[in-house]
Amino acid sequence: MIDVSAYKVGLIVQIKDCGSFKTKGKILRECLIRINPDDEADLTSVVTSAANVREGSRVVVAPEGSIVWNEEGEEVTVKKANVGGSVSEGMLCDSAMLGWSGGAKGVAVQVPESFSIGSSPPASKPRMDQTNDDVVPAVEVQGLFEKKLTKEEKKKVAEERRRRKKEGIAPNEGQ
Repeated sequence: MIDVSAYKVGLIVQIKDCGSFKTKGKILRECLIRINPDDEADLTSVVTSAANVREGSRVVVAPEGSIVWNEEGEEVTVKKANVGGSVSEGMLCDSAMLGWSGGAKGVAVQVPESFSIGSSPPASKPRMDQTNDDVVPAVEVQGLFEKKLTKEEKKKVAEERRRRKKEGIAPNEGQ
C-alpha cells in the first residue's frame, strides 16, 4: 500500500486550457491549485485530462516528490514535467490511488470543504454533504449539462411566447 501522507488536499483556484494538446483523445487542462494553507499566492500547477475538475473544487494532489503506483503496479516518484506545453508539479489522485472503493479510474477525487487546504486526504471516501469548517471564497460552478425541458414545459414556453407576441410584449419584458 502506498503511503498517502505526502498527498495534500488542495483548492483549484484557476483552470487554463493547454491549447490544442490532447492525450488519448482527451483535452489537457492546467489547474492552479493551492495546497499551502499559509500562502494564498503559492500555487501548484497540475496538468490533467480529468473532465470533472472545476474552479473552487477541493481535490487530492500527489505533489512533486510523492510516490504513486503506475499501471504495472510499480512505485513511481512524481516529478516536475512538461506536459502539453505547461509545467506540471504533481498529479490529481483518483479513488484507486487513495485505496478508496468506488470511483472511476482517471476521475479526480473531490473532498468536501470541511477538509482543510494542505491536510492529508481522508482514509476512506468522504460524503460530500459534510459541514463546512473552512471558509472558501464563493465561486459559481456551472454544471456540465443544462436540464432539457419536458414536452409539457416546452408547450408552456411556446404558449407564453404566442401570448406575448399577440399582446405585443417583447420576449423578455416583464419577467
